[in-house]
Amino acid sequence: MRGYLGLGLVAALVLATGPAAWAQPSDAQIQARVAAVLARTPLIDGHNDFPWEVRERWSQKTGAFDMNADLSHAAPVPGGEGQGGLMTDIPRLRAGHVGGQFWSVYIPVSITGPAAVQTTIEQIDIVKRLAARYPADLGMAYTADDIVRLHKQGRVASLIGVEGGHQIDESMAVLRAYYALGARYMTLAHATDNSFADSATDNPKHHGLTAFGKAVVDEMNRLGMLVDLSHVSPEVMRRALAVSQAPVIFSHSGARAVDDHPRNVPDDVLALLARNHGVVMANFATNYVSHDRAVWNADRAAELARTNAPPFGGLYIGQPEKAAAYMKAWDAAHPKPPVTLAMVADHIEHIRKVCGVDCVGLGSDFDGIPDTPQGLDGVDKYPALLAELARRGWSDEDLGKLAGGNLLRALRETEAVANRLRAAQPSEATIAELDGPPK
Repeated sequence: MRGYLGLGLVAALVLATGPAAWAQPSDAQIQARVAAVLARTPLIDGHNDFPWEVRERWSQKTGAFDMNADLSHAAPVPGGEGQGGLMTDIPRLRAGHVGGQFWSVYIPVSITGPAAVQTTIEQIDIVKRLAARYPADLGMAYTADDIVRLHKQGRVASLIGVEGGHQIDESMAVLRAYYALGARYMTLAHATDNSFADSATDNPKHHGLTAFGKAVVDEMNRLGMLVDLSHVSPEVMRRALAVSQAPVIFSHSGARAVDDHPRNVPDDVLALLARNHGVVMANFATNYVSHDRAVWNADRAAELARTNAPPFGGLYIGQPEKAAAYMKAWDAAHPKPPVTLAMVADHIEHIRKVCGVDCVGLGSDFDGIPDTPQGLDGVDKYPALLAELARRGWSDEDLGKLAGGNLLRALRETEAVANRLRAAQPSEATIAELDGPPK
């Protein structure tokens, strides 16, 4: 009897409202929703390595290429080191409704000491020269208010992120100089451990932050510079979350429960992050999105070593034709596992589930990764990711938080902490005083 009445009620509602009321939203309707969200809220990406591509392909010369052109098929200049097309250009930034971009001023961990400082400043200079060269499209941003203002003007707010603690050369003065030059986050470590923080992709040296590392976090809080925990070990994540007075970010990381890769964030850290009011900006790097792809890449790297491992190993050492034929056959027998936009959405949904909707953001790593998930091949594809989440039931308010609202809030809270700490004296701590001589 209960089932009969239920069916009758459904029938009555269909007659009253018409079949259209029960239909799923069309793609056009979802795209219109996403466009309306991005008109109100700037979409802010946490990490793009385009400045390093400028260095590698065009020897730092911002006049050697046209960012208004389609760079998806760009070739390196003669003698350059860049490979393949790029994921970023102004037309695609426009198509992707990008409102704010943290440009990474990455340098390799092999560059240390004063050379690291010089190279970092050169990378900052590239970002500023790009903004000066394309003033109708890009504008330098140093505060949350700057981002909002530039978004209203229809320009991409250009922010600077320093991608490794090794880039300060163990100097608080250099850290302050980077802030004065416009850097608004710093990643505490990159691919290897540095002198005060452990990397996620190296054997632990400090088992977290050293005393000097804690002082660096304190000084970043005082300045109003976001503490970035992408690339660091879980021990560093936990320690930084314990000491930071301001929200921290993961500028380009995923969920470790979805892909158990050391570059992703464990669930216990996500729970801590909720209390910190921080943000995980979901990464598009295929290794960090898909465990199957990470395993495949590791297997392929092992096969490459088997074929040609100088000076003594390798099945086909000194025989490049045989090595190439072997790898061609291996690739044919072991197809690359697909990685898709939907898998990135899975990471975002997991972060939301554990940490809350106020914890999620976007951090593509475009032009710093060798390939991308299907459907996310460039900076024009962010609306497609938001549309996928809209189909999964995300509200417009929650899409706005993901797109940029959460990062704006975290930046504002960081600025408020800096205002409160402004009376404090700049740190004069040295690594020798706090950590002793190198071990």
